[in-house]
Amino acid sequence: METGSEGAPTERLPTAEVHAAEASAAEASTGGGPSPAAAARGDVEWRGVERALLRMRRTVLLLTVPPILAAQTVLLWALVGPVWTLLMTPLVALTVFGWFALGRNWRSWRYAERADDLLISRGVLWREMTVVPYGRMQLVEVTSGPLERRYGLARLQLHTAAAATDAAIPGLVPEEAERLRDRLTELGEARSAGL
Repeated sequence: METGSEGAPTERLPTAEVHAAEASAAEASTGGGPSPAAAARGDVEWRGVERALLRMRRTVLLLTVPPILAAQTVLLWALVGPVWTLLMTPLVALTVFGWFALGRNWRSWRYAERADDLLISRGVLWREMTVVPYGRMQLVEVTSGPLERRYGLARLQLHTAAAATDAAIPGLVPEEAERLRDRLTELGEARSAGL
């Protein structure tokens, strides 16, 4: 995995998922097999989300779970005795697991811009890939809540005609989110004008 110009991880690799998505998109649009352009493309350049997203999520984990565990441990100790505080051990282990699970989840988020669509891939146990054709996009917005702004992040939200295909890319730097918003809006207008 390489690091791109904005510090986000990028990776370039052919995947069976991408080829399957290309084939299904081509079949849906033409009623036949994959298009020659889709067959010619072997590699897709994937870009990851910013590491600050991982730091933000881990900070939220540390600011919420350990204080609750500490309060419950003190309460159990005071009300029923020190032996019952051992009940908190699985919850502590679950917090440690959550720390590492957040890292794996952060690494699973990636996106790729292609000529006709945007690919968004995520998930560790259940991998999910969303293919959003540029011509189907109705609204592209950039949002950033207080916590995201504190970490210098923004979220790109894509709205399409079908609510089930709405997609989002969290953990982008605001400049990249705005660049993507402008590019996707421009491509969406160009593709929908041709319909």
